[in-house]
Amino acid sequence: MNSESDPAGRRPLWAPWRLEYVRSDRAEGCPFCDAVAAVDDPNSLVLERRTHCLTMLNAYPYASGHLMVLPSRHVAQLEAISDAEARELTQLTQRAIRALTQVMQPDGFNVGLNLGTAAGAGVAEHLHQHVVPRWSGDTNFMPVIADTGVLPAALEATRASLAAALARIPV
Repeated sequence: MNSESDPAGRRPLWAPWRLEYVRSDRAEGCPFCDAVAAVDDPNSLVLERRTHCLTMLNAYPYASGHLMVLPSRHVAQLEAISDAEARELTQLTQRAIRALTQVMQPDGFNVGLNLGTAAGAGVAEHLHQHVVPRWSGDTNFMPVIADTGVLPAALEATRASLAAALARIPV
């Protein structure tokens, strides 16, 4: 085994700066419920709200445009969401992919749920689906040798671009 692959031949995605987030003492309460309760603010990370779910940028992104779609209701288990929440979660995920495609032209996406702390969920008590735009060759040496993530756009600029794109996509 070497640093380029594991025994199964997979190449790891290194993000050592995330360990600080995972180990950090976070404020009491749920950051996603805080986002749900907050008044719409163009400076917030919330991009779009619907009846049952919302879309927001990830404050600790793996890549520019990394966002999350989550139920407005505080619920941890995928099997506990209603059919209406499941439909809207999928619809908002599709809309997010359309907006990210328009704004950032990625070559692909990682889309998924980390169910439980053991599965990598940083906020396990509130279900959220990650949508991470990916580009061919987007991993580089910076996270490994410099403990630094390279994001070519600030969260504020990314939010403004994606919010504008979502406003143009028909519901």
